[in-house]
Amino acid sequence: MNKVLALLILAGVAIPGYGNENAPPNVIVFLADDLGYGDLACYGNKIIQTPHLDKLASEGVRMTDCHSGGTVCSPSRAALLTGRNPYRSGFFYIHSRNTYLKDEEITLAEVLKDEGYETAFWGKWHLSTLERTGYVHPGPSEQGFDYWMGTTLNAFDKLGGPHGPMAFLKNGEPVGEVDGWYCDVIVDDARDWLATKRNKEKPFFMYVCSHEPHTPIDPPAEYSAKYGNPRVEQLEKQNEYGRVARPKRDISAHKKDYYGTVNQLDDAFGRLMKTLEEEGLKQNTLVLFTSDNGPETPVTFEESQGQWEDPIRDKCFGTPGVLRGMKRYPYEGGHRVPGLARLPGVIPAGTESDVLFNGTDILPTVCGLVGAKVPANRNVDGVDAFNAFLDEKVRRNDSAIWFFPHHGDTWFRMPHISMRKDNYTLVAWLPKRAEGVSLDQWLATSDPDRVELYDVSVDPAQSNDIASKNPEIVSSMKQEMTSLWREMRDEGLQK
Repeated sequence: MNKVLALLILAGVAIPGYGNENAPPNVIVFLADDLGYGDLACYGNKIIQTPHLDKLASEGVRMTDCHSGGTVCSPSRAALLTGRNPYRSGFFYIHSRNTYLKDEEITLAEVLKDEGYETAFWGKWHLSTLERTGYVHPGPSEQGFDYWMGTTLNAFDKLGGPHGPMAFLKNGEPVGEVDGWYCDVIVDDARDWLATKRNKEKPFFMYVCSHEPHTPIDPPAEYSAKYGNPRVEQLEKQNEYGRVARPKRDISAHKKDYYGTVNQLDDAFGRLMKTLEEEGLKQNTLVLFTSDNGPETPVTFEESQGQWEDPIRDKCFGTPGVLRGMKRYPYEGGHRVPGLARLPGVIPAGTESDVLFNGTDILPTVCGLVGAKVPANRNVDGVDAFNAFLDEKVRRNDSAIWFFPHHGDTWFRMPHISMRKDNYTLVAWLPKRAEGVSLDQWLATSDPDRVELYDVSVDPAQSNDIASKNPEIVSSMKQEMTSLWREMRDEGLQK
């Protein structure tokens, strides 16, 4: 009997086939949007107050090598729900009329529903168009959720702010104007469902996706006011931004809004945890908190002269800590994110784990926890990585790999692909697209070209390229990277 299984049985968690009579574990996945690796106090942030997430870390595990399955929103969400690299599902970028989570994909919600779980989703879906327009995509209902309240993209795209009125849908039907801030609205509904609406005879799976701290950023005044002082001004100057260029113009007045937004998100999360405890569910619920990618970058002056003008991004003060890169970047800062997990009696309180855990691992890890089978007859890239919660080694068949989902040339001069094997990270560029070659043709025919190699165990900032000193490692890793890239890309291009 392995250690994880023994811990589950000792904790009274029901495992099929072992005669346990206690209820199967509930599962809550709480996904923040654009939250950086260095944005929480428990990850070293000296400015932002995050007491509720810090408490979660103290009661469970704080992972220092946790990654989203993609470097931007839709791909990472597809990876989380399917256990598959998002390129396999056709998510080369965010969802559109032709890019959405297809019905043939099997989600974690569908797996758990078949195991007798009640399933519910709140917040930012970003995997299909929820509104019933001229074209209809599979939504949360078709992807296994019994109850849901969510939005397609920004609930407030045309309304000018992250608070009411917002265009939510509930179980496919518009719910009218919803007033309030996004994280508060979804958490309040989730708390109500948890306390009064769910079937209390069933275990449950809750998937809660905040919009914070994605732009637009405009928290309640009382949150911003906490951070408008000289001490914050000095501390912000010590923050690192992944060696990504910041605007030359002065945007410092906006920092208090970003910090206040993360503080507000923490409070909303804390209220959900309070309801969980009040309902007597804390002891038998796995809670996993993470982010969909690294922190967003402001738009520099040079970029704003072209198509990337976006002044609302002037409020982006998220930090990847010491890591290189931010949102979109295949460097570590683009996909290494906060990862906190708690399951009392199973995950030792106050654990710190430096074992890699990827967004694709969530589905098979939960399957292992509840005794469900991982979907068959398809490529599932994640593995049961519960050992990462215990700071113990996780076995993988293939290296973890991430792509920057763009089809053009080296946008922002960043690489296109990164791959981790043990402590080594290989980052690679595809060759420059030749004149007259279409984007699709370029994508379908290009292989990794120029590369860099880093040992992130001693160089988390990826500042020392050691490729020239390690030709054998580069050759082996590049061969694996090329094989995985071709396989995943080609599967996705068939979608």
